[in-house]
Amino acid sequence: MTFFKTLSLALVGSALALGGAAAQERTVKIATEGAYAPWNFTGPGGKLEGFEIDLANDLCARMKVKCEIMAQDWDGIIPALQAKKYDAIMAGMSITPKRKEVIDFAGPYANSPNGYLVAKNSPLAKMPGTGEAYNLGTQQAAAEKAIQASAQTLKGKTVGVQGSTIHSNFADKYLKGMADVREYKTTEQHDLDLAAGRIDAVLADATAIIGTLEKPEFKDYVLVGPSITGGMLGEGVGVGLRKDDTELKKSFNEAIQAAIKDGTVKKLSEKWFKIDTTPKS
Repeated sequence: MTFFKTLSLALVGSALALGGAAAQERTVKIATEGAYAPWNFTGPGGKLEGFEIDLANDLCARMKVKCEIMAQDWDGIIPALQAKKYDAIMAGMSITPKRKEVIDFAGPYANSPNGYLVAKNSPLAKMPGTGEAYNLGTQQAAAEKAIQASAQTLKGKTVGVQGSTIHSNFADKYLKGMADVREYKTTEQHDLDLAAGRIDAVLADATAIIGTLEKPEFKDYVLVGPSITGGMLGEGVGVGLRKDDTELKKSFNEAIQAAIKDGTVKKLSEKWFKIDTTPKS
């Protein structure tokens, strides 16, 4: 009797241990673009690297789940989330009212301004507003005045932007009729066209431009224009989620806040961007 009781208790204990292990090994599938350095990119050997890859792994560890990170083309990244191909998006995606109509967000976990990438020997290198910072949400009049001043220098020029982004929306509103705006599938593509002289400037996130400037072939280029955040540019970058995944949103938010509080977000952003992109509360 004692033997069977001991065996029974052992089996129950093993079941509980296995159940605990299964809970620990829950997998959260996260999509990233894999072509938006230094936020996320495909490194040597096809390995995904970047700020969001490091942060995703950190957040998963805090949530006690296993991370499975996969690359997904930007133009299909939201539809594939809704089709349940994966559970979350971490791909430099800004939280905007338009996107919140179709998906939800956790975060933000980063916030950075936009800017223009131009050649140092271009007249655009003297763009007004360089070094100035404005928030479209709280300083709309001053921000739009600075935006219009910089837009005047782009009259008749060709500006590259990544399609279906806050930057393409920004260009459509503020550069339409002033500059020829050319959309690209990835930031890498418009960077290549800029280097080849096929366009005059690139409008993108300042952190992405900083990453581009670290490449030897862009040593003769510079980041210019006023630093603009807020308003139509969104509330910062967050984790894209399906609207009904409320528990996952709660888990991500708790992990993000912990990573901000203990300085992990600051450390990772300084590692990859050379600046602190921690959202200000």
